[in-house]
Amino acid sequence: MLKVGLTGGIGAGKSEVSRLLARYGAVVIDADRIAREVVEPGTSGLTAVVEAFGPGILTQDGSLNRPALGSIVFSDPARLATLNNIVHPLVGARSAELERAAAAGAVVVHDVPLLTENGLAPLYDLVVVVDAKPATQLDRLVRLRGMTESDARARMDAQATREQRLAVADLVIDNDGPLEDLESQVRTVWSDLAARAAAS
Repeated sequence: MLKVGLTGGIGAGKSEVSRLLARYGAVVIDADRIAREVVEPGTSGLTAVVEAFGPGILTQDGSLNRPALGSIVFSDPARLATLNNIVHPLVGARSAELERAAAAGAVVVHDVPLLTENGLAPLYDLVVVVDAKPATQLDRLVRLRGMTESDARARMDAQATREQRLAVADLVIDNDGPLEDLESQVRTVWSDLAARAAAS
């Protein structure tokens, strides 16, 4: 089994890379998706988040109001740390469970947005960083996701810098260009990962 950490700043295109790697045969463990699962209604995770942030972060149906919570934590590093201390251990436990279920020769890709910020690079055999210029990230967040520029900048500022991410990278996928360029790079990276998995 080859354990790969996949990361990239918000708006860099990591999710698209993750989707392509899954198509080629990688076992993708998506930390964001798991982070949503561990705070679904009825979970101990949601109970802990409500205890920390109050019932105002719930919707009328009792589920987590992500925009309301985001507006609290992304402008306050201490509150963000509180949220991370609740959610990250739950995500880690579920990720480990999914990894154990993968086949022996699999390429297991952990899609982890905050890999750099949380010092997780040593957990993986290698780290793949999806890279884009900050101006490209900002443009995508505003134009494609409908964020205000100030919200987009706050989210970017809450993450590691581009330089910090590149410092932990074993392989870099440049996603400043068109989708066709991205697909050919991901194919090349997949060939490399599959060869490493076969050799390990």
